[in-house]
Amino acid sequence: MYSVSDRLERLPFSSFHFRLLLIGGLGLAFEALDAGIIAFIIPSLRVQWGLSTGQVGWIASSTYVGFLVGALFSGILGDRYGRKKIMMWALLLFCVATFINAFARNYHEFYILRMIAGIGMGAEGAIIAPYLAEFVSSKYRGRFTGALAGFFSFGFVMSALLGYFIVPLSDDGWRWIMIIASVPVVFLLWWRKSLFESPRWLEHSGQTAEANRICSIIEAEVEQKLGRPLPTPVATRKAGSVAAEPQGSMAKLASLFNKTYLGTTMLVWVFWITVLFCYYAFLVWIPSLLVERGFTITKSFSYTILIYLSQIPGYFSAAYFNDKIGRKYTILIYMLLSCLSALGLALATGEQQIIMLSMLLSFGMNGVIAGQYTYTAEIYPTSIRATGMGAASAFARIGSIASPTIVGVAYPVLGFAGVFAMMTAILLVGGLGILFFGKNTRGVVLEEINQ
Repeated sequence: MYSVSDRLERLPFSSFHFRLLLIGGLGLAFEALDAGIIAFIIPSLRVQWGLSTGQVGWIASSTYVGFLVGALFSGILGDRYGRKKIMMWALLLFCVATFINAFARNYHEFYILRMIAGIGMGAEGAIIAPYLAEFVSSKYRGRFTGALAGFFSFGFVMSALLGYFIVPLSDDGWRWIMIIASVPVVFLLWWRKSLFESPRWLEHSGQTAEANRICSIIEAEVEQKLGRPLPTPVATRKAGSVAAEPQGSMAKLASLFNKTYLGTTMLVWVFWITVLFCYYAFLVWIPSLLVERGFTITKSFSYTILIYLSQIPGYFSAAYFNDKIGRKYTILIYMLLSCLSALGLALATGEQQIIMLSMLLSFGMNGVIAGQYTYTAEIYPTSIRATGMGAASAFARIGSIASPTIVGVAYPVLGFAGVFAMMTAILLVGGLGILFFGKNTRGVVLEEINQ
């Protein structure tokens, strides 16, 4: 009797996996769209509601407060009740809250609704990578999960295009953007109903018959596309179908800090917080920082589209290298590029230098995240995989929450150069952690990574 892992490991990449990637990736694209548009509606809200710099910082951070809550609980609940259920409810919450947000009448309503939408977004972002990684063989997992993260780039590019074309049309252009960001999610919810629960999670939770049924359906579909029988599975681990003892949610969270996983947890958390601090500081503030450097708002938005477009090759090139040289070295190469770009921005003076270095920083940072997403989604065992991913994502939201506010306070004191010098130093901390303590998981079956 072969385990789920044995059966999934022999599957070649097929249209089934591509469809899975598309359905999962679109959720991340909508999440990025909703997170990215805040940078383009802040100038309108600032004028319309007479907001102070401090209030702008709080609005910029509101989504990430929700992210923290959503990411943490989606991971815990996903390991307890299944990945698919949590993923569906998270997307529904995000869709409804974002739509209602279009009708906010003041700063307080807007902040609360953004925070609620952030809970859905955080839950979606934390659960989708572990869920999809559990369907793919070790041979393709790095490219697959890295490409999944690449869908963030499409969302951010769309947010820049909407910000450029819709916001200037009227004082209420920002309201139309919120509606545009929420309505297509209804279609995605309908499409996601066709997804299976993770067979790896089902096997681990003792639902072996259902796990085997799903594997059989997947195998039949792949065989039909190939036009030939699949090879015989090769045993990759012992006792694959033996379910683990049930474990409570708090026990799962506590297990991240036991002797076996404490080092991994500390490394992943520090890495996530340094990367997301700089990532969201850059994305949220770059249009405003460009305006402060003398660019017009329209020019700032058009340049921001170019900066966001640089994310696409950053993500997908890193996804390729995830399997070519491994996650650890992919992260380090793109982290070095990001540090050099941020340092260059601290010293840049000319318009062309600023734009080119901003594009290079965007390319590098998103390459880092492609490696980060893949690494975190596989470094923990099935029993706590979603909890580990969710906890890391939740903890990192401290950086996401703090970074827009800190940049808003620091800019008048440090200036443009000082902000990017600060980002360089923070990125360097995360990179050194991976260099000295990170594992290379290239080509290793999920169940064997922690053996």
